[in-house]
Amino acid sequence: MSQFIEPQPFQSHPDTISRGALRKRLRHQRRSLSFEQQQQAAENLALNLLKNPDLHRARHIAIYLPNDGEIDPHVYLDIALRKGVRFYLPVLHPIHEGRLVFSPYYDGVELTANRFGIPEPAFSKGLRRPVWALDAVLFPLVGFDEQGGRLGMGGGFYDRTFAFSRLRPRLAPKLIGLAHDFQKVDKLPIEPWDVPLHSVVTDKQRYRFRGGVAT
Repeated sequence: MSQFIEPQPFQSHPDTISRGALRKRLRHQRRSLSFEQQQQAAENLALNLLKNPDLHRARHIAIYLPNDGEIDPHVYLDIALRKGVRFYLPVLHPIHEGRLVFSPYYDGVELTANRFGIPEPAFSKGLRRPVWALDAVLFPLVGFDEQGGRLGMGGGFYDRTFAFSRLRPRLAPKLIGLAHDFQKVDKLPIEPWDVPLHSVVTDKQRYRFRGGVAT
């Protein structure tokens, strides 16, 4: 497991003390899971993702390598690969600070730890897939609520990268947060810079958001 260095929150929109304390508690809770618990959660997550209609026709999906106790999408990835789905990993943009690009992820691809200690493919203009050409993006959450509020690591990478989806939603991929179900909390503030999620999928169920309410 690579050493994880916590990214800094938006400089112009720092976290409140309450959000920071909640993030710390939820991260500790998911890191406390045993290997067996994580494996069971991964298998349950895969079943829920396979039943997710937002992914039935998706052929180009961004995914992540789990770290810091995040729920593991590898079981789903292994099944979807056999169905012809192509996957992509986030890569820190070397020039545009705080933004991501997405490079192909396949068996044997060389990975190098970035400045946060997270393995990623090498940056390549020729190999990366434009964000608007992705069908879906699966990314980890620290916390979420049933109104569509979400809590990430505080770096704002996905918000910056997919900010265009506010103005051109038809070009945006399906943005799907993944989490353990215990990471659901009563209420989180929806910040002005938060890019809305289409849904959250956990090891227990799927939460789809319409008008700020889970369905």
